[in-house]
Amino acid sequence: MKFDDDAALDTSEVQDNRGGALGGIPGGGKTVGGGVVGLLVLIASVVFGMDPGMLSSDPAPGTGGSSPTEAGDLAADCRTGADANTKDDCRIVAVVDSVQAFWKQTESAAGKSYTQAPTWLFTNSVSTGCGDATSEVGPFYCSADDKVYLDLGFFDELTSKFGAKGGPFAEAYVVAHEYGHHIQDLSGTISRGSGQGRNSGSVKLELQADCFAGVWAHHATTTPDPKSGKPLITELTESDINLGLDAAAAVGDDRIQEKYQGKVTPDSWTHGSAAERQKWFTTGYRSGKVADCDTFAGA
Repeated sequence: MKFDDDAALDTSEVQDNRGGALGGIPGGGKTVGGGVVGLLVLIASVVFGMDPGMLSSDPAPGTGGSSPTEAGDLAADCRTGADANTKDDCRIVAVVDSVQAFWKQTESAAGKSYTQAPTWLFTNSVSTGCGDATSEVGPFYCSADDKVYLDLGFFDELTSKFGAKGGPFAEAYVVAHEYGHHIQDLSGTISRGSGQGRNSGSVKLELQADCFAGVWAHHATTTPDPKSGKPLITELTESDINLGLDAAAAVGDDRIQEKYQGKVTPDSWTHGSAAERQKWFTTGYRSGKVADCDTFAGA
């Protein structure tokens, strides 16, 4: 995955609170994680019987915390696509810019209004409109404050704990999946994500967010940046897509359960199997059509 070296990045879409303290202000709203999201909470639910839908201000037993990442000055450090090609946090800025540009243009073309949703970078713990959370919940979207929350240390755990190969597009997939939840929030679909089990609303919601991530990927190299009018992402290879699919499979419910409890129990699934995650991302990527992402059809 490569970005246009000369493209100007919009850092206003990413709020950097790495190293900040937990504020401790609980709230309402729905938190949603998926794909490569909410994984440590899912593990905790498998091993310790916790509710995967709950946020915790204490690390789950045995999971540990993510590696701290230093906060920089995003506005100064992440100016162009060239910075995104060489710096991890700048790459996240560029992906957020691309994903939001795509959905804004898509929603506008459909006669709908797209509301920007910033990504909030943090380390260890964070206070959100949905309550307090630690890094153990993985990346997630909060419907109460319309923000995506991300501890960059999660990407290290994606490879070290879950066996994914990782890479820039694996990270982009995570971000795009979370913005899929934002689209679900705007449409009201997010309210259908409840329960557990292979055919639950929770699984259907997560698989749809995977599909939405694939739709964005289909259009990533042709979506014009609002400022330059040129695509921010200039190259997305088959190898990139395969790394995204590898990440999706690594965090399928069945693979996580097999690894951490030694058996697969579909009745407790909340995200979908490895094969389902790959199937729905591929569906969105191949067609590029939002209409093909109706995981709730027939429900």
